[in-house]
Amino acid sequence: MYGKKVEISGINTSTLKTLTNEEMIELFKEYHNGNKEAKDKLVEGNLKLVLSILKRFKTNENNINDMFQIGCIGLLKAIDNFDLSLNVCFSTYAVFLIKGEILRAFRDETPIRVSRSTKDIAYKIITYKEKYYNTYGKEPTNKEIADTLGIEEYFISYALTSLKEPISIHTPIYNDGGDTIYLLDQIATPKAEYDKETLLSLKKALSKLKERERTIIYSRYIMGKTQTELSDELNISQAQVSRIEKTALENIKKFVA
Repeated sequence: MYGKKVEISGINTSTLKTLTNEEMIELFKEYHNGNKEAKDKLVEGNLKLVLSILKRFKTNENNINDMFQIGCIGLLKAIDNFDLSLNVCFSTYAVFLIKGEILRAFRDETPIRVSRSTKDIAYKIITYKEKYYNTYGKEPTNKEIADTLGIEEYFISYALTSLKEPISIHTPIYNDGGDTIYLLDQIATPKAEYDKETLLSLKKALSKLKERERTIIYSRYIMGKTQTELSDELNISQAQVSRIEKTALENIKKFVA
């Protein structure tokens, strides 16, 4: 995400012009006096602003051009509605309209509908992580994000997942050289019902796990943390986290059976 380069087909982004504040003021005066060419120059002089905002979003090669065009719609709205008398920097005003158009497009194109509030939180998390990284050169912990944004720690993973593209249930998620585990294997059937005896057996099985195994299972399946995050927190390798998690799951199956 950080330092991401945006490639737009048909546009040499390295040659895009930028305007000084004085040039923008003069062009806005001309545009408000009916000079349509001034508007074209304002658009061309602010395309880099659209690109800089687009870098903040996770886009793929298939929709990057569409997202750029949508960002330009926000730019056009900003130019049409900008009021020189307010003595506000144009870029400050335009950023909100450009970002708003792109965010709206992301919400509308998602195949699986997620509440707008959840996605809003997800974008706040992304923005905070980016600012934190630019300041400290590292990712913030989930606790730091939760404390700053005033949300529950477990909700971070859920919110960020709402921005991900759907994947096939036949996608392989684990392979240690033996049998491959597919996403389908980890999905409970809608008809699955767990009686009190089963739940008690599961609770008893969890209590029999070693402390580190129990910590990893809780963090992975309740808090939604990644193996990489856990490796940093526990000061062990990601491979070790994976092995402990696998052993813990195997032990749970034995204890429950």
